[in-house]
Amino acid sequence: MKIAIGSDNAAFELKKILIKHVTELGHEITDVGIDSPEDATHYPVIGERVALAVKEQGYDRGILVCGTGIGMCIVANKVPGVCAALCHDTFSAERAIKSNNAQILTMGARVIGPELAKKITTTWLESVFTPGPSSPKIQLVADLDTKYKK
Repeated sequence: MKIAIGSDNAAFELKKILIKHVTELGHEITDVGIDSPEDATHYPVIGERVALAVKEQGYDRGILVCGTGIGMCIVANKVPGVCAALCHDTFSAERAIKSNNAQILTMGARVIGPELAKKITTTWLESVFTPGPSSPKIQLVADLDTKYKK
């Protein structure tokens, strides 16, 4: 898979760990975030970059990490057609794909450690969405993008 990743400075070190991990899993990963932990670019800028990479630039999925993962999740979900899920356990990561077809995973570096983040990422990348009972619910969510688009 082709993955876009980004972080703010609160999660810079976790991002580096995840880049290595995702590469070792055999995926292509591109960092569209900051280049150093001293870079104070605000998380909404990075979140939008990853969301647009997934929506418009041919990336299959995206990973966003910040202090809690909450802000990045909010930002990514502001981009119509993008679904981001905040996951701090492997069950949620699996369901993010299987039940919600979430293209973007967000996590908090101040909430979970690197080993759990790697497990969550692996679970999320290995999970596959198959249309089924969740499809009508996903369509209802997609309809909200259209309904409230300005």
